[in-house]
Amino acid sequence: MKTQITGHTTLTALLGSPVAHSISPMMHNTAFSMLGLDYAYLAFDVSPEKLKEVVAALKIMNCRGFNCTMPHKNLVCECVDQLSDAASLIGAVNTVVNDNGILTGHNTDGVGYMQSIQTEGYDIIGKKMTLLGTGGAATAIIAQAALDGVKEISIFNRRGNSFEKAKTLIDRINKKTSCKVALYDLADTSTLKKEIQESAILTNCTSVGMAPNTDACLIPDQSYFHENLLVSDIIYNPETTKLMKLAQEAGCRTCNGLYMLLYQGAEAFRIWTGKEMPIAPIKKQFFDRE
Repeated sequence: MKTQITGHTTLTALLGSPVAHSISPMMHNTAFSMLGLDYAYLAFDVSPEKLKEVVAALKIMNCRGFNCTMPHKNLVCECVDQLSDAASLIGAVNTVVNDNGILTGHNTDGVGYMQSIQTEGYDIIGKKMTLLGTGGAATAIIAQAALDGVKEISIFNRRGNSFEKAKTLIDRINKKTSCKVALYDLADTSTLKKEIQESAILTNCTSVGMAPNTDACLIPDQSYFHENLLVSDIIYNPETTKLMKLAQEAGCRTCNGLYMLLYQGAEAFRIWTGKEMPIAPIKKQFFDRE
């Protein structure tokens, strides 16, 4: 299916840094073509310092909407006119829609992640999760997991500004859901090991291990894992991170961020176009392993 740019083509985009590795342009442009929509999706490498200017320019150009990836998911909240309820709770945005000059920030990461875990055949509802990171994707996943019925979530992050900000989110989730959420210092390796040993799933929501720094890993060694643990990494480049390799060698099941990308993208597609992304052919073409 060939996509032809016309004078009426509607622009959608991805903003982040880096973005050259992203498969989102192929996924969305293929879906637009399959449905006969005169839309185009482009990726732009944008530094945090330039984000506000770029968002303002896209608004002026009547761009229909855009995705935000690392490192912009928190900062973009300051660039939009309003936030959805989920984005407001989470404090991070990954999808923006432009309705006649009004930019609304949404967050589809949490829904995408939980759908991806279910698609892989894993059930973590009523169980304990250990999660690494407190950034935009992490907060979305924490909130959605709590809302969906995960029993406990133990979060580990390095101390700093993001650590302190995460406390506010955790307080809101503990008050509004039945999930028990706790925050720990990543440097406390003994507690990290204990919490992982008690968990059904370990999820890396940081960029540690992402290309080009593929030798990096936040878990020191295989002794932190147990054989019934599912190890999930939201990174998909490389397809198998060092964390996943360590887990596989320890006999753990693993999954990466590809299906999360698919399902959060499908929700963004629906927000922009009002139509459902053709999931089955997109999944087969870009996501399914041989």
